[in-house]
Amino acid sequence: MSSMSGAWSKSTRPFAILENRLNTLSKLALALALAGATTTPLWAQDSLQAAPEAATGYTEVQTTAADMADEEFTQASSGASKTFPAQCSSLRKNGFVVIKGFACKIVDMSTSKTGKHGHAKVHLVGIDIFTGRKYEDLSPSTHNMDVPEVTRQEFQVVDITDDGFVSLMNSDGELKSDLKVPEGEVGEQLKTLFADGKDITATVLGALGIEQIVSCKEGAAK
Repeated sequence: MSSMSGAWSKSTRPFAILENRLNTLSKLALALALAGATTTPLWAQDSLQAAPEAATGYTEVQTTAADMADEEFTQASSGASKTFPAQCSSLRKNGFVVIKGFACKIVDMSTSKTGKHGHAKVHLVGIDIFTGRKYEDLSPSTHNMDVPEVTRQEFQVVDITDDGFVSLMNSDGELKSDLKVPEGEVGEQLKTLFADGKDITATVLGALGIEQIVSCKEGAAK
């Protein structure tokens, strides 16, 4: 009987040791949490790594602050290439700037004198390149402002569909059919030239993820 008892004790001893270790680690984790610790001592990390994953039946996946920062950067950088920073004092009339979230062409700007307790202020007046609406902003001359990456392309008008979409062809023969006839004078001119069977060149501006036909003229695109 004693030999059987001894064999039983030997077989269960590793589980008893493991249970004691896990209990100790649990108490340690609670103590660290109550003490407001933000890191785990090296000796505790070694013990945690030594504990077999099979004992709990799952593997813990930890997310570090660096991982979260990388994720936030990835999400934030999705539209980063649409603008670039520029010091306000370096902006010039007829250039571009983002005002109140809109891509604008600068039509007027003036700089106030430096005050006793601050920097000179720059007053900007811009016209939305897509809608023609006027926006204004006032910024310290040393602060950065967002400048939009503005693209300008010319296309040959191939067709205008019944639902108002314009088929455009670039100089490489590639078709683009995701833009609609713009509202206002440009749209009316485009429809008139197309109805008359004229060759039409359309100019497309792009900025901040938006593209729009902003002008058109009779004649083939060069």
